[in-house]
Amino acid sequence: MADIVSKKKRSEIMSRIGGKDTKPEMIVRKGLHRLGYRYRLHIKKLPGKPDVYFPKYNALIEVNGCFWHGHDCHIYRLPKSRTDYWKKKIERNRERDKQNFKKIIDMGYRLLVVWECSLKGKEKKNLGDLLAEIEKWLHSDIKKKEIRGLGS
Repeated sequence: MADIVSKKKRSEIMSRIGGKDTKPEMIVRKGLHRLGYRYRLHIKKLPGKPDVYFPKYNALIEVNGCFWHGHDCHIYRLPKSRTDYWKKKIERNRERDKQNFKKIIDMGYRLLVVWECSLKGKEKKNLGDLLAEIEKWLHSDIKKKEIRGLGS
């Protein structure tokens, strides 16, 4: 299937898609801030510049978009045009995530991945319940190294 917009227009549209301060990320951050949690954002010294860093808890949260990170859920759908390009791009993103997550864990941090599908779509969670799960995770065994995911 051919693209319905010109190559130049598609490039302009895609250039506006940001990698940080996304709507799902802002929902999580604002909710945690309302609960009294303080954090730092996009720490450059950490692999992949994780979205939210809690120094007090030695913990990091990544809020991942289901499409861009190839999450196996109802939101992710491979585009019908240029499928080879998108498969490769999303696979590179997944591989980079895996490498960054391993480095983060090896550095002694805990990591929680919150998926976009837990915040929107037909399987979204109640925001209060999601924040309670994050809060419970933050207060869990601080010494334990782990990667955990929240999403459908």
